[in-house]
Amino acid sequence: MEQRTYLAMRLARIAAQFRHLPRVFGLVWASSRGWSVAWVVLLALQGVVPAGQLYVVRGLVDRLGKAVVARTAVDPSHLRDMLVLAAILIATLLALEIIHGLSEWVRTVQAERLQDEITARVHERSIAADMAFYDWPEYFDLLHRARVEASYRPVALIDTLGQLFQSTISLIALGAVLVSFGPWLPAAVVACAVPALVAIVYGSYREHEWRSRATAAERRLRYYDRLLTESASAAELRLFGLGALFQGAYQELRRRLRRERLALIRAESVAEAGAGVLGLAVAGGSVGWMVWQGVKGRASLGDLALFYQAFQQGEAAVRRLLDGVGQFYANSLFLGNLFAFLDLSPRVIDPPKPLPAPAVIDSIRFRNVCFHYPGSARKALDHFDLTIPAGQIVAVVGPNGAGKSTLLKLVCRFYDPDAGSIEIDGVDLRAFRLDDLRDLITVLFQEPVRYSFTIAEAITLGRQSATISRDELESAAKAAGADEVVQRMTRGYDTLLGREVEGGVELSGGEWQRIALARAFFRNAPIILLDEPTSAMDSWAEADWMARLRSLAGRRTVVVITHRFTTAMQADVIHVLDDGRVVETGTHEELVALGGRYALSWSLQTRR
Repeated sequence: MEQRTYLAMRLARIAAQFRHLPRVFGLVWASSRGWSVAWVVLLALQGVVPAGQLYVVRGLVDRLGKAVVARTAVDPSHLRDMLVLAAILIATLLALEIIHGLSEWVRTVQAERLQDEITARVHERSIAADMAFYDWPEYFDLLHRARVEASYRPVALIDTLGQLFQSTISLIALGAVLVSFGPWLPAAVVACAVPALVAIVYGSYREHEWRSRATAAERRLRYYDRLLTESASAAELRLFGLGALFQGAYQELRRRLRRERLALIRAESVAEAGAGVLGLAVAGGSVGWMVWQGVKGRASLGDLALFYQAFQQGEAAVRRLLDGVGQFYANSLFLGNLFAFLDLSPRVIDPPKPLPAPAVIDSIRFRNVCFHYPGSARKALDHFDLTIPAGQIVAVVGPNGAGKSTLLKLVCRFYDPDAGSIEIDGVDLRAFRLDDLRDLITVLFQEPVRYSFTIAEAITLGRQSATISRDELESAAKAAGADEVVQRMTRGYDTLLGREVEGGVELSGGEWQRIALARAFFRNAPIILLDEPTSAMDSWAEADWMARLRSLAGRRTVVVITHRFTTAMQADVIHVLDDGRVVETGTHEELVALGGRYALSWSLQTRR
């Protein structure tokens, strides 16, 4: 009873995969409508023409057989008929070659367009996904499978759909030929391939199950590979002698995956061999029966030739059809991962009736905000209250994990708070469109992206829709101290950055940070959020940069997250965070005089 229930559950899971068929057709149609129509026509011709060729062959064999039996010269009329039939056969063979070549070209165009369509949808979903998804390990598995399989699944999918359609047409045409010899023969053709279908589908199911289990291990393999080959880890790899450790871990994991993969293939090979033997037995019985009909005089040589070729081609068509079903099942299992990724719905979304964002901002207020990151039980912010007025440079300091960077992420609405609200001029951020809100904000993140573009392009990415003004570009670079970087380059703002592109110039960490600062300033937004903006600067550059920031800020709202008290002391007001709450507030002098946590940390920093 339990075995029957288990088998029923598996069959139900297999059948459920075919629910993706409408979406698959939708993808193909959306990416290449006209090409799809041409492809279907060409496939139909490839399926029908071979069946017509069989009748031509039967006519040739019958006429030739009569001449051989009579042992006389071929009658001129029969010779003419044979030449006509031979010409028709050659013409159809040539036509099939041309049709095959055209269908391969159309298939390639379709596959390229489908790949572009799938990749575009993956990119769109990735851009729209909440930042919270990056805190969810399963998201990375879905994203990995969607990205990796988008590179080759479209071609496999086009091949599979074409194979299914063409094989179905061929089978119908050949079945019509075989049924004239015996109504049970088409069923015998199908029976030859049924064991193979079971083996293929079950093998596809097991492979999918294994790949799903192995995804995390494969991502770990790529992580070890990056550690062993990329420049970011090269120095520590050599200094600490970590090469052998990571190489050993890579090889051990690779051996485990290889063993599992080979065991899977071995089981599939045994199953397919057994299915082949069963199919061969059915085919042998059918052919033997037809030969017996010929011996008894119930079939001519042409009939035997027609039957043999029709049965052989029919069996091949059924095999292709069932193999196509198995391949479609396998592809649908993996496409299920793609559709699961595309079906991810963001929760941080635009409101139904958004309010217009203000052009000028007076304050940002955190009102009794509670927040924890997905998958974490610890609160990053706990009943957090804070008002940040415009026209001041506000510094936020505190130990690691106090919730400093979380403030920036919530203001940008990368996440929504669990409780409480964040307001701009008394209006909850969730009342604005996401794009309108984020247009108000410019940010320097703690680990800014190192864009491999020219210096000018890397800076002006901060405000793509605007007409690029050289004065604004130079002003933003000067405010960030990036003008010093530009002056050292022979090509100035046209210097290509990064080693990933040919001719690119690699910068130091501090230089990359200044380019990112310039990008943030070029955006010219009323809210400026800076996360560790001076972490890669020396003390001389730090003081100079803070003076530039003050002249740039004007009436803007500026929040500086920092561990460096030499940066914080130059702010108008300092908020000290600990355990998700503000525990001290004041100027540098006031906080030192208070003798609390800030004063203790200041004393430790200056002593060092």
